[in-house]
Amino acid sequence: MVEPASVVVIGDALIDELRNGDTSEDHVGGAALNVAVGLSILGVTTTLIAMVGRDSDGDAIRAMLETAGVTLIATDGPLGSSRAISDRTDGEPRYSFNPAAQARRIDFDDTAREAIDAAGLVVVSCFPFDDQEQSDTLKAAIRTPRTRLLLDPNPRAGMLHDRELFVLNFERLAGASLLTKVGDEDAALLYDASLATLRDRILAAGATAVLATAGREGAGVSTASGLTVTVPIADLPGPIVDTMGAGDATLAAVTHSIAVDGLPEDAESWRSLLEDAMAIAAATCRSEGALLRLPGR
Repeated sequence: MVEPASVVVIGDALIDELRNGDTSEDHVGGAALNVAVGLSILGVTTTLIAMVGRDSDGDAIRAMLETAGVTLIATDGPLGSSRAISDRTDGEPRYSFNPAAQARRIDFDDTAREAIDAAGLVVVSCFPFDDQEQSDTLKAAIRTPRTRLLLDPNPRAGMLHDRELFVLNFERLAGASLLTKVGDEDAALLYDASLATLRDRILAAGATAVLATAGREGAGVSTASGLTVTVPIADLPGPIVDTMGAGDATLAAVTHSIAVDGLPEDAESWRSLLEDAMAIAAATCRSEGALLRLPGR
């Protein structure tokens, strides 16, 4: 069996607070954390670089990552740990974020930079690209992004302060990436455009490959060499319970495949990769919570 390359994931770690009427449940989450834990479940040595407060929420995040086998390099949160509140009392969920989440930041100290340099792959998800200083520091910290960087903008309306600046810095990094993942929600929030338009824009910026996810419509990959491969969502037994984390599971599955076999070079290999990723995403949707699940388990 091939030993997968180690991965560093950079982004958010938080508490998902799910409200429904008079009840409330807390779950450890965050897009980057979900990807990191998913990679660990898939057998990849993984480190997460994220902001975590020195509070009870931070203790819960640290404990969960330790149980999952993910190494944490934490930036202290001066306002505590981030929280994402999803209020489902009146049907459609309404999302809000606490002050810590809105002021999130990552300090790229020597420990973080050494981990990034040593990793076979670097994944960036839900990063504050509308902070110019942090964006510049992130870009400088990732050497040889063309062969190592997988990027997911994962913007959140409640944490987005400057859309134009976010787009500018995201595209600057996407244009130098090995693979950039975008979804239909990203296209709507950041560009007010279709997913196909965003995919073509990221390819034009210089990305080697773009993974486009469209929820119930499945996913596709388009490459700078001209390949385009699409697959439908996987049809697994059982009802869909929770779609939260499906995109993160997809990114984790794709990253795992690249960590083991490298970037696919032909349509058949891309199709196999996407079919595996869609099966993992479908299994994740058939369990509560946002953490990656494997089909048949």
